[in-house]
Amino acid sequence: MAGKKHSSLDKVLGRLDQLDHANLQNLVQRLARERAMLEAVFNTLQEGVLVIDGAGQIDYANEAAMRLIGLKDGVAGTSLWRLVPGLRASLDDGDIPTDAPLLTRELELTYPQPRMVRLYRVPFHEGPGGAARFAIILTDITSEKKSTAELIENEKIASILLLAASVAHELGNPLNSLTIHLQLIDRKLKKLKGSKETDALADSIKICRDEVTRLDGIIRNFLEAIRPREPDLEEINVVEVIEDVLRFQSREIEDRGVTIDGELPASTPVIMADRNQLKQVFFNLIKNALEAMSSGGRLSVRVRTDDDSVYVAVADTGGGIKVGDMTKLFSPYHTTKIGGHGLGLMIVQRILRDHGGNVGIESKEGIGTVVTLQFPQKHRRVRMLT
Repeated sequence: MAGKKHSSLDKVLGRLDQLDHANLQNLVQRLARERAMLEAVFNTLQEGVLVIDGAGQIDYANEAAMRLIGLKDGVAGTSLWRLVPGLRASLDDGDIPTDAPLLTRELELTYPQPRMVRLYRVPFHEGPGGAARFAIILTDITSEKKSTAELIENEKIASILLLAASVAHELGNPLNSLTIHLQLIDRKLKKLKGSKETDALADSIKICRDEVTRLDGIIRNFLEAIRPREPDLEEINVVEVIEDVLRFQSREIEDRGVTIDGELPASTPVIMADRNQLKQVFFNLIKNALEAMSSGGRLSVRVRTDDDSVYVAVADTGGGIKVGDMTKLFSPYHTTKIGGHGLGLMIVQRILRDHGGNVGIESKEGIGTVVTLQFPQKHRRVRMLT
């Protein structure tokens, strides 16, 4: 059986007592260089690396680990269990057993900032008969989890929209049948001798036909709104679209006695967007804001930019949103309005995602609500694709 291979450094350390002062000094310098090299290698890793003993005392932590867990310099000898409360219980009860196998966990850390972390714990020994140590590898999986959650949410929304589209389509069939039969009845009435009864019946039929036409229009608009469609991107000045929507809604704004407070700079950088989809977004948000306010309310629409994005904030002075409802705002069919369908904000969110943007909502009961949209500028989209 072949003997264990030894490095040249092992051989030197094996005859340490035979080295003179100069050779000892060279050895110390060599060890320092190798330690510095290993430190540099570990600090280039994106994963956090910790070395702890069986009681959770930290012997080593690389820069990534210190960043993930919020550690500071001079942590050697500090208890990991004290620095990250709850971690010990999630791994083991009591001290870590020296013969513990490889263990993996997914954890949510709330300090120094919310993070999802995958943890691997691997036991090792410092040579024959050496003290037990554990290497802990930490990987930040926040983006991975977020992407997975968004994918699940998008699939859920897509299935609900498909169902809604199917139901709306099926409603169109009986409406078409009603239209045909109302037309037949109307023709027969016209052939009869006119009387008060036939005239009244003709008026009723006209009302029914008008209502069927109105329902058909609602279904058509609904299908157009929820049917997933790739945005037809073009260079858009978002201020021009907002002004178009405000002009279209000016009568309702005036009837409700709402004051407009706008900050719409004409020199706003262009974005790549679908004009019709943007109109739908702003129409939904402004209509929501108007319906949230009583007469005398104030609607604020402000546009600002930074180096990468264009931001649109739509604020109202309505009653605000209850804390319990904030987490449900983008859920399909969740609504607090009488007669509302609960699809408006979900559609807004979907359109923003399709444009590479984000939507955020802040609200306080009794004060009002601010919805902020973030769109990437045209040059930013180009940089992301290259």
